[in-house]
Amino acid sequence: MRGLGYKGKVKSPTYNLVELYKIYRLYFYHFDFYRFTDPEEWEEAGFREYFNKNSICLVEWPEKAEKLLPIPDIEISFTINEMGRDIEIQAGTEVGRQCLKDWKI
Repeated sequence: MRGLGYKGKVKSPTYNLVELYKIYRLYFYHFDFYRFTDPEEWEEAGFREYFNKNSICLVEWPEKAEKLLPIPDIEISFTINEMGRDIEIQAGTEVGRQCLKDWKI
């Protein structure tokens, strides 16, 4: 968030399920679905409208919403190992592939 120029407090969305950060004209939504016990909770919470071309949605525990989430442009996976973490970044859409190309990853 700091790299994007955000100066406010960055909080975990664990209890609220989502935190909104407005950076210039960009809406950045940080979701945490850890507490979901049923994928339908995502639909019932009304989160579908947040996933649009004018926002960035970062989702922790996306598997808790199963197949209800749209295909991610970019998926970042962390795996714990003895030395720390391995990070895998994959593009799921053409927009994601273009972003990774621009990042030179």
